[in-house]
Amino acid sequence: MQLKHWVAAARLRTLPLAFSSIILGTCLAASNGHYDTLIFILSLLTTLCYQVLSNYANDYGDGIKGSDANRTGEQRAVASGWISSQQMRKAVILFSVLSFVFGSWLSIIATRDLPIIVTLGFIGLGVLAIIAAITYTVGRRAYGYHGLGDLSVLLFFGYVGVVGSYFLQSNLLNWEVFLPATSLGFLAIGVLNLNNMRDIEEDRKNNKRTLAVLMGLRGAKYYHGALLILALDLAYVYNAIVPGSFWQNLYFLSIPLVLLNLYRAVKGQQSADFEPLLKMLALATLLFALLFGIGQLI
Repeated sequence: MQLKHWVAAARLRTLPLAFSSIILGTCLAASNGHYDTLIFILSLLTTLCYQVLSNYANDYGDGIKGSDANRTGEQRAVASGWISSQQMRKAVILFSVLSFVFGSWLSIIATRDLPIIVTLGFIGLGVLAIIAAITYTVGRRAYGYHGLGDLSVLLFFGYVGVVGSYFLQSNLLNWEVFLPATSLGFLAIGVLNLNNMRDIEEDRKNNKRTLAVLMGLRGAKYYHGALLILALDLAYVYNAIVPGSFWQNLYFLSIPLVLLNLYRAVKGQQSADFEPLLKMLALATLLFALLFGIGQLI
């Protein structure tokens, strides 16, 4: 068995999207005078483990259900026979353990000055993240097959990722942070929605009822537009409520790329039309997070 198949199954190209949450939350905390390098590094390592776990579990779940047999885009390891389902199951278990270890270590370090109940709460949240990563496609009641994947992305990429990393750095919870967190969450949902628009026909055949399947391609395009426009609007509202320097509008530089993605998504008709847009929006989201975060720091 070749290492390249494991690397391909880990889908490392999804990491920029996952890291965007940590970068944005950390920058927001740093702009208020709270930053710890160890917490930042542990946050990235924990996110890395969660993302690889999610991708392996997704590959395993869809593979054993036969949902990836005729998909567009890069092939999945289990469905293609590159990695057996038993081997992938062991990888899922391994990264579940790694996610728990790094997540617990992060929780203990970041909340050491807070009551123990807070530490236990974050450890419990980490366990929920592991369960969510696995049950997205694994099991008879996999929620990714019932239109709930978008809600999960908003919760974990938006609120847990951004607000959680902000809290772990600052030990503070400010409601305003939920605005850019929602922006990041909506952009991340946009990436999932592109994935679902690409796979809409195959998912329909396999009774995978994503929101794209439930709404139809046209409805999914309107949904995509609402996600991206609201993401930009909420970022603007945050800057209006929490005024800073001129540089807080630095994220405006990411807007053309986001709007170009929306334009191409609206024009897309075939599955292959949406494939390059996933990477495009993931990179646009990372650019948004970097520029918005840096703009708060300057």
